[in-house]
Amino acid sequence: MRVVWIYPDLLSTYGDQGNVLVVERRARQRGLDVARLDVRSDQPIPTSGDIYLIGGGEDRPQRLAAERLRRDGGLHRAVGNGAIVFSVCAGYQILGHEFINDLGQREPGLGLLDVVSVRGEGARCVGDVLGDVNPQLGLPPLTGFENHQGVTHLGPTARPLAQVRFGNGNGTGDGTEGAFNETVFGTYMHGPVLARNPQIADLLLKLALDVNALPPTDDRWYEALRNERIAAAQQPA
Repeated sequence: MRVVWIYPDLLSTYGDQGNVLVVERRARQRGLDVARLDVRSDQPIPTSGDIYLIGGGEDRPQRLAAERLRRDGGLHRAVGNGAIVFSVCAGYQILGHEFINDLGQREPGLGLLDVVSVRGEGARCVGDVLGDVNPQLGLPPLTGFENHQGVTHLGPTARPLAQVRFGNGNGTGDGTEGAFNETVFGTYMHGPVLARNPQIADLLLKLALDVNALPPTDDRWYEALRNERIAAAQQPA
């Protein structure tokens, strides 16, 4: 199993590196031989990875990351080879068609998700989120922490990752959170989100391995965290 963490020097502001740690650990717990590669922004993106993870970041690093990923082209080729991609916040916006950069301009994304992101005009979306994951994925409720000003609109080929019960999600007012297609996933949820939702990490592993199930593992720590944060999300503000 080859796990690639993209641009930790630019896109790891909000602790999203925890996502790659969770994927790596849950793969090893199943007896998989894991090779993890942290790729800095001055290095080429390898095309032979199985799972690629991208985190959140501030506006200028987001623009720099988008520029370098467009020039590099390696992530496009990896997806063409069947790789799985999971992205958070700034990384999520980068995977879409375009977003608003730190200069207030429309910045081209990678077009790997059929979404377009703009800057919201209201209050910043900050706080715990609870949502119901798209039934197609067969996963328990989503828990995470959002901190973004962006508003992300889904196109016809993107499906919402979840429908929020509490929180803002994509910020469009329709209750959607995140987006996905067959191999590419995006969300605004930090937490890190895969520590709060280990079943999503397992989904990424199953897709990468092309299997329907994984051997069971000890989820007591994860469930304790999930229960705590789900209860917190439901408390009155």
